[in-house]
Amino acid sequence: MQILVTGGCGFVGAAICRRLVADSAANHVTALDSFRRRGSETNRAGLERLGVRVVTGDVRVAADIDVAAGCDWVIDAAAEPSVLAGSHGAATGRRELVDHNLLGTLNLLEAAARWNAGVVLLSTSRVYSIPALAGLPLVERRAQGAAAFALAADRPLPPGLGPDGIREEFSSAAPVSLYGATKLAAETLARDYAHALGTPLVIDRLGVLAGAGQFGRADQGIFSWWIHSWAARRPLSYSGFGGRGLQVRDCLHPDDLASLLIGQLARARGGCPELVNVSGGAASATSLAELSAWCGARFGPHAVGAAGADRPYDLPWVVLDHTQATRAHAWRPERTAHAIFEEIADHAERHPHWLAVCGG
Repeated sequence: MQILVTGGCGFVGAAICRRLVADSAANHVTALDSFRRRGSETNRAGLERLGVRVVTGDVRVAADIDVAAGCDWVIDAAAEPSVLAGSHGAATGRRELVDHNLLGTLNLLEAAARWNAGVVLLSTSRVYSIPALAGLPLVERRAQGAAAFALAADRPLPPGLGPDGIREEFSSAAPVSLYGATKLAAETLARDYAHALGTPLVIDRLGVLAGAGQFGRADQGIFSWWIHSWAARRPLSYSGFGGRGLQVRDCLHPDDLASLLIGQLARARGGCPELVNVSGGAASATSLAELSAWCGARFGPHAVGAAGADRPYDLPWVVLDHTQATRAHAWRPERTAHAIFEEIADHAERHPHWLAVCGG
């Protein structure tokens, strides 16, 4: 099977490439990457040693995609991943964001249409409505000396939300951030292309990915960035929500995503598009305060300040319910949050200057 992975030398894309090669000698993988993200070059040599064909190219340039002509599957892991992209003062402007996340996807959909190929679109939890998420009924809980937001057990939950988290039918009404809007629009385009052409389509809405070798920054890859920063004794502070680190996210290792993708590719059929949440789920839900407690036990004490101002688009509690993916593919994440944190911590000790390498 011929498979194109865009963003193939990124943290997630590289993990997918490695798993595809390991899964079957019949998988011939091309990794297309622009190498604009600092750190992505570190994955090139390892992928080439595995037999992955690595090509420098930009999804915004349709001709660059044609190097993989005739592929059976296109896995779109190339994107501007920051929720702050396009906002005031962000490194990525509005037009650049749209060009990367929407025009780039359109180019891939057109290429896949020419090749009659299936498409996997890696989407995001950020397609869900900001006002709806900001208004969730939350309480503060404490466990092992650290605090976190949690769903209030005695208050009604909005449609699409249950004890296990946010389901696929949760509101995606605007605003969802400019970043979220590009990903939601890309989902709509992909679904209409698949409907018109009858080709296979998989849309995976991802929670927070984390693991060793991630190019973590404060606005993305927060678990990796926090652990590396703690290990390096860099300044840290809690932003917003009273400056106490109560905000909660789930945590997923990219190898667990890659395991799901193997099953999705095997079962996908034209005319039957799949859209599911893919996450570490409620079992992995961790607040920054809880992560700090873990770091303190692992590395020793480190002061964390408090920044009063909220960051744009920050949310108190985002945990995706992966029940649909679990039922469809008998899949569930194998790596616990603490196992992921330990993997990152070990990487931080072996690579003390990693944040400088990846611009974190």
